[in-house]
Amino acid sequence: MKSTDTLTLGRPIEVEDATFTDTVWAEHTAWIDRIPRSLAMIALLLVVLLIWGAVHHFQIVSRIILPSPQEVGRDILFVGQNLVTGGYMLPALWMTTQEILWGFFFAILIGFSLGVLVGETTFGERAVLPYLVAIDTMPKVAFAPLFLAWLGFGISSKVALAAFIATFPIVVGTAAGLHAADENARMMFRSLGASRWQTLVRMKIPAGLPHIFTGLKIGAVGVMAGAITAEFLGGGKGFGELIRVAASQLQTPRVFSLILYLSVLGFALFWSVVLLERRLVFWHRASVTGIDDRR
Repeated sequence: MKSTDTLTLGRPIEVEDATFTDTVWAEHTAWIDRIPRSLAMIALLLVVLLIWGAVHHFQIVSRIILPSPQEVGRDILFVGQNLVTGGYMLPALWMTTQEILWGFFFAILIGFSLGVLVGETTFGERAVLPYLVAIDTMPKVAFAPLFLAWLGFGISSKVALAAFIATFPIVVGTAAGLHAADENARMMFRSLGASRWQTLVRMKIPAGLPHIFTGLKIGAVGVMAGAITAEFLGGGKGFGELIRVAASQLQTPRVFSLILYLSVLGFALFWSVVLLERRLVFWHRASVTGIDDRR
């Protein structure tokens, strides 16, 4: 069928009738995005293991430096057995866990306080924030000897460096969250006579939770790096020290195994924050972290 349409000049033309599907834009999902997440993760792991095995077999990298996946697998089982049976690695893992948890706690405490100062006051934004940015641009590992000199070789220096690395993302996330509050909501609170504290607690912080949790998730990743770096440089009794000793003895399978268990610990901390975000910010979609991914 054809229908008649009229141009601006008044001359009629004939055009083909368009169906509904021809006029409505539809999003096409790529085939790779339709693969279930579990299947995609397994396939990616197999590809990595195959490449790893090929590199080891053809000695592209020295076998002393890069062990085979089978050697690492056996050592992973050994480390797991040692942890389950309460061997010498269990106290080391517990020490590293304490350093990470305490470091994250102080990072949240300091980062949230500074974030409120920066986000709520002109003094914080103009005077405090430039110093925070300047400190964050510095290589944080270089501060490790200072923390060791100030706080000694115990757990305090490890906690301090872990908190130091994880604080700035929380500051930025908190300040950004306070600035993200809707202007109409602010005007409504002012018209109702709400105090500055009431506006902060009842409107700005709840509205800024997505940004705050973004800073917390970045901090949860950084706190692990701070604790392990401090153990590398300042000794201690944690997993970082075990990795340093194993590396000095060229026990590369042991290094890979310990790193894997540390990644499990960091993964648990990260997803603890994600699960808390699910509970408190259920109204916000954040597919990057998997919150809205139900496949």
